[in-house]
Amino acid sequence: MTFTETRLPGVWLVDGEVFHDNRGLFALAWAPEPFAARGLETGIAQASLAVNRRRGTIRGLHYQSAPFEEVKFIRAIRGVVYDVAVDVRPDSPTYRRWLGVELSAENRRMLYVPRGFAHGYQTLSDDAEVLYFVSAPYSPAHQQGIRWNDPAIGIDWPLGPPTVISDRDRQFPDFQPAPVR
Repeated sequence: MTFTETRLPGVWLVDGEVFHDNRGLFALAWAPEPFAARGLETGIAQASLAVNRRRGTIRGLHYQSAPFEEVKFIRAIRGVVYDVAVDVRPDSPTYRRWLGVELSAENRRMLYVPRGFAHGYQTLSDDAEVLYFVSAPYSPAHQQGIRWNDPAIGIDWPLGPPTVISDRDRQFPDFQPAPVR
């Protein structure tokens, strides 16, 4: 696996080796050792699958508060998504900054999102499926969110406003950022 740290410290792009032969291909999807060697979280409490029927769907931006903060390892296994991580750690030098990357079934790229980041994505194709490995169990009482178009964050979504979004995601209140240090 090849790890590339992004401009948001702690967020990593991960590319696996792909082996082709006459049957098709084989690629390593998960192994804890390469992550542990970089000091990254390797515990998985759950794996989740999101199926998105329509291009332009936005899910997120979601995160959980302590003690259920979570690390996410995300991969598109069908179609294409524009995956976004937002730094919500008030003491971070990259607080409120965001990063967007394209994940697709074709590029097999994965994104590692550490604790203290909100996460969401916009589908760039119909029938996009996203697989998540998550380090903490989902806790409804600790679920937090940032609205997709919150001006405090200013994400530039490639397809603009969502074609499909949940009522909950649409109605998140304005992000109340701590003062930037």
